[in-house]
Amino acid sequence: MVKKSVLFSTRVATMVHGAEPYGMVKDAALAVDGGKVVWIGPKEALPEKYDDWSATDYGDRLITPALIDAHTHVVFGGNRAVEFEMRLNGASYEEIARAGGGILSTVTATRLASEDELLADALTRVDALLSEGVSCIEVKSGYGLDTDTELKMLRSARRIAEARPVRVKTSFLGAHAVPPEYKAHPDDYIDNVCIPTLRRAHEEGLVDAVDGFCEGIAFNPAQIARVFDVAKELDLPVKLHAEQLSNLGGAALAASYGALSADHIEYLDEAGVAAMAKAGTVGVLLPGAFYTLHETQVPPVDLLRQYGVPISLATDCNPGSSPLTSLLLTMNMACTLFRLTPEEALTGVTRHAAQALGLDDTGKIAPGQRADLAVWDVEHPAELSYRIGFNPLHTRISGGSV
Repeated sequence: MVKKSVLFSTRVATMVHGAEPYGMVKDAALAVDGGKVVWIGPKEALPEKYDDWSATDYGDRLITPALIDAHTHVVFGGNRAVEFEMRLNGASYEEIARAGGGILSTVTATRLASEDELLADALTRVDALLSEGVSCIEVKSGYGLDTDTELKMLRSARRIAEARPVRVKTSFLGAHAVPPEYKAHPDDYIDNVCIPTLRRAHEEGLVDAVDGFCEGIAFNPAQIARVFDVAKELDLPVKLHAEQLSNLGGAALAASYGALSADHIEYLDEAGVAAMAKAGTVGVLLPGAFYTLHETQVPPVDLLRQYGVPISLATDCNPGSSPLTSLLLTMNMACTLFRLTPEEALTGVTRHAAQALGLDDTGKIAPGQRADLAVWDVEHPAELSYRIGFNPLHTRISGGSV
């Protein structure tokens, strides 16, 4: 790490809310010390005390906060490409399930994989994200559905940050699906497996937040509430997969626990939006799953704007409904499918993504913030959402290190 350095650029999108779109500072200087931003402003106003610091001039390139992927499932075993082909050849979900497919196929593969194998496989996906300027990722468990495998997934997720220069936040997602051995007894699974495993994971320091899937094909609000009660007892923040396929009131339930985020939210109603606004809960939109599943119900973006609910975006990288490892493509999808503006999209993978993870030291460029930065070969921030299949990253800086 270069302890004292100054970066110059004709354009720095600070993503600090203000009069200028994108919080733009033109002809800017950015001073970094000890991995943190210590000064940002027009280079003509740069204080003399920075004159002898190491300097890098990025010329006409754009500097933004490094990107944050606030919802991923990058740790899992196997893949479901064959199921993708089966669906396109006309197979129903039931037929695929009978053939051993669906989420339970991922559970089987994840249970069989070693911790080292899960890590090695996850790093192929993590590397794709880092290559697009990502400095922080959230990683969920949820493909083990038994104590040993859930803990194995969380340990693998923790090791990502040891293997790569990236910040990792982990979420316990034991309430993701009902495993086959508890198919007729989901409440027993919650009480006998999910909650005890959460306690174990917390004891081992493996959990930063607690998640769940509140849906007809997963768990109902009462079951999720039992998990969240334990999270509250353990002083762990919560988040929730909510209103993806129907409206069970999951977002409002999450908001009642002061949730960091409610994710998917295609079927969210105004009451749920109001509850999220009151609680300060971020809405995380996942256009990759919307696209892959051929959904038609778009999230209530206008209501989120009306109530001032922060909107974040994430890849939802997972083997079934969103095999997506590009946050840049996610931004484009959010604009084209959900009609977000490019500024909303960039805010959604920087400042609001940090908020969705409970982080207050990253996601924008300001004194005191981590020097998590991305330097792009573009003239305008809108290009990051506009282009498809194009990666203009020049340099990724994580905690002040190139």
